[in-house]
Amino acid sequence: MSEVIKDNQNGLEEITQKDVTKAYIRWHYANEIPHSFERYISPSLLYAMMPVLNKLYKDKDARKAAYKRQLLFFNTQLTWGGGIITGLMSSMEKERARQEVAKEEITMSDELMYNTKAGLMGALAGIGDAIDSGTIQYIFIAIAVPWAQQGSAMGAIFPFVTFALYQLLIGIFFAKQGFTLGRNATSLMHSSGVKDAINLLSILGLFMMGILAANYVKVTSAMTFTLSGKEFIIQDLLNKILPGILPLATVMGVYFYFVKKGLKVTKALVWLTIILAALAIVGIL
Repeated sequence: MSEVIKDNQNGLEEITQKDVTKAYIRWHYANEIPHSFERYISPSLLYAMMPVLNKLYKDKDARKAAYKRQLLFFNTQLTWGGGIITGLMSSMEKERARQEVAKEEITMSDELMYNTKAGLMGALAGIGDAIDSGTIQYIFIAIAVPWAQQGSAMGAIFPFVTFALYQLLIGIFFAKQGFTLGRNATSLMHSSGVKDAINLLSILGLFMMGILAANYVKVTSAMTFTLSGKEFIIQDLLNKILPGILPLATVMGVYFYFVKKGLKVTKALVWLTIILAALAIVGIL
C-alpha cells in the first residue's frame, strides 16, 4: 500500500498484475506477426508493453524514448522468454518512470534494460523450446494418439486446444513472476554490483549476437588459382587458417558502417548487396 501511495504522490499510475496479464496476452497474440530481419519480433514486445508505457509516461518525449527502448532487436520463445521478460520489463519501466518523475539518478538505464533482455532472451528461449515444443507438446499428442487411432476428432482437437491453453496460462504465470522479481530487484540497482551485472549481461549479449552471426551469415570465396600444376581453392585455405573470416569481415564491415553513418539499416543492406554482387561477378565471392 505504501508503494502505491508513493507512486501516486509522484504522479505515476499504479501498474497492477492485471496490466501485466494484459501485456502478456498482447505479446501472446502478436508474437510472430511483425517479424523482420532488422528487429525480429521486438514490435511484438512493444505492442505488449504499450498499455504499461502509456500509463507510466504521460510526457510525449519520455513515452517516445520508452517506445524506442522496447523496439530494439529482440527475439525469444513465446512463454518462458516472452512471459518473464514482459513482466520484467514492466517492472523495470515502472522503476525508470519513478526515477524520472522524482528526478533521481537514473540507475534503470537504457543499457541495463536492453542488456537484461539480450542476456535472458536466448537462454530462456532454449529452455522454453526444449520444455514446451520438445516435451509438453508431445505429451499432449501422446495422450490423444489412442483417440486418433479410433477415428475420434478429439485426437486432433485435444493436443491443439490443451497446448494452446497451457502456453497462455504458463505465459501469464511467468509474466507475473517476472514483474514481481523485477519489483523486488529494483532496490539492488544502487548497489556496487550493478556495473558488474551490466558488463556481464553485455558480454553475454555479444556472445549471443556472435552465435547468430556465425550461424546465419554465409559468405564464401569462389576464387581458385593454379600453382605448379596444382589447383588451390581459396575457401579451403581459409577454412584451415581462419575459418569464418569472411562472415566476420562482413559483419564487422556493417558494424563500422553503423558506427560511422548511424543505424541506417536499409542503406546498409543496399550497399552490402551491391558490394557482394560486384565481388561475386568478378569471381571473388
